Amino acid sequence: MSGMVYQEFGEGVPLIAVHGWPVDHHIVQGCLEPIFEARPGYRRIYPDLPGQGASSGAGVASSDDVLDALDAFIEEQVGQEPFLLVGESYGGLLTRAIVNRRPDQVRGVALICPSVALPYTERTVPALQVLRRQPGALDGLSAEVVENFTALAVVHTAEAVRRFLADVQPGLAAADPETVQRVEAKLILSVDPDRDQPVFDGPSLILLGRQDNAVGYRDQLPLLERYPHASLAVLDVAGHNLQIEQQTLFAALVNEWLDRVEADDQG
Repeated sequence: MSGMVYQEFGEGVPLIAVHGWPVDHHIVQGCLEPIFEARPGYRRIYPDLPGQGASSGAGVASSDDVLDALDAFIEEQVGQEPFLLVGESYGGLLTRAIVNRRPDQVRGVALICPSVALPYTERTVPALQVLRRQPGALDGLSAEVVENFTALAVVHTAEAVRRFLADVQPGLAAADPETVQRVEAKLILSVDPDRDQPVFDGPSLILLGRQDNAVGYRDQLPLLERYPHASLAVLDVAGHNLQIEQQTLFAALVNEWLDRVEADDQG
């Protein structure tokens, strides 16, 4: 048993959305549910990874352990049924590993600001830039929330803060610091999900922020070779919380990905 707590909505084709680190399911649920409210036919499953949100981190000491727990969770939820994957940040690294483990089951994959298999110090990332400011947007926030928000935010507006408070801050506050420390000491997967792996032919989407100071965008460009049916977009005025800072483009590109998945199913 994976022991992972999750939220579930809708019926139909299973879609498992995997959040980053250290946040929780709110970050993917918050950006995807408005899309699926107008698009029935999907069973959306949002797990909290071990030590994040409401899930226990007991027995988890590395990214390999987190990946095994996610794989066990998928087995519990969908068995051998075909499904879709969405991965955000660290979740994007895990989903690529799941694609390699279950290539015949995954019908399509979408990656939102995905991490690469590199230590923090070896990533190619730009310096943080704030490109949009709204006076008073940060007024009334605690010092901790301001620090969390400004560490990654390219857009400082009241709407960006609202979404951050709803989608990101709850996971940051709920993360188990001991699990985070253990996993971050062994953050790199023992099997690189992008090296010497077969291509994935399903409909794919790779969304990157031009100003992403957490994972960058340059290191992800080689993913195009592994995902020959991927649309790749590097969005300006977008950092690591791209889905918040470019909501309209995000929704349009995810919907177009789903269009391709459905067309692929129809042959």
